[in-house]
Amino acid sequence: MLDALENVIEPLYYAVSAILLGWHWVWTEAGLPDDSGWNWALSIVGLTVVVRVALIPLFVKQIKSSRNMQMLQPKVKDLQKKYGHDRERLAQETMALYKDAGTNPFASCLPILLQAPIFFALFRVINVAVGDDPRGLGLLSDTDAANLKGAKLLGALIADTFLETTLTSTRILTALLVVLMTATTFTTQRQLMRKNMPESALTGPYAQQQKMLLYVLPVAFGFGGIFFPIGVLLYWTTSNLWTMGQQFYVIRNNPAPGTPAFEAKRQRDIKKGKVVDVEPETPVKSVDKVRRQPKKTSRSQRRSGS
Repeated sequence: MLDALENVIEPLYYAVSAILLGWHWVWTEAGLPDDSGWNWALSIVGLTVVVRVALIPLFVKQIKSSRNMQMLQPKVKDLQKKYGHDRERLAQETMALYKDAGTNPFASCLPILLQAPIFFALFRVINVAVGDDPRGLGLLSDTDAANLKGAKLLGALIADTFLETTLTSTRILTALLVVLMTATTFTTQRQLMRKNMPESALTGPYAQQQKMLLYVLPVAFGFGGIFFPIGVLLYWTTSNLWTMGQQFYVIRNNPAPGTPAFEAKRQRDIKKGKVVDVEPETPVKSVDKVRRQPKKTSRSQRRSGS
């Protein structure tokens, strides 16, 4: 099974190593030594930027889907009241509502899911380069692997993990990156819930999903961080910072209607003299119709055709 997974993900080794070496060449030409920890660290940051730019269309789709989910929460509550006694029917009607609105309740997880293979590929590239039999993976040569293995950032080996190192500097830098990674994950999710979710969307299944992500993801990343090399932690921390900044921009400039962020933007526009609509527009497709059960009729009415 592991061999099958390796074959599937092997093209990513070439893609990740190609981008990594491209940035490494740029920083080497800029004057950084090719075995410098700063060179490799900045190359990993560059790799992150390339990946996140490629994911922007998906992020836009995620924002639209998330916004539609928020707008649908009042209708979801109506379904809960109507079919609360029948969980299977409630699930069917809720999914039908999402389908009619053209939204997906799992879209918010897509950026994380799509980055996971890249994350794993980078981990393997670094891990193989520093193993007992160090070698290059993908386009990384054995010389590149040797440079990566010995590269230091602020006195810490960039390819070391918290658990396997004997260097205090490595453990300190790893711990700082894990804390930063955890804090940015929590802050990003909390920012979404506090500023860009209407009050009606703070309860129900979608709200429960968001609350779960708020606490589960930081804990998972924090615990898993001690097993990953500093280079991988740099990738994920940079990605989190990108997500936080990107989300801040969207919330500030294109907030969901009916949210605190929407009202704050409306007040800013008023101060600037812009004409703004008092009533926010709803971005959800027309889904006013909630499936209704046929009216009950008596046997005599059915016979008479009334």
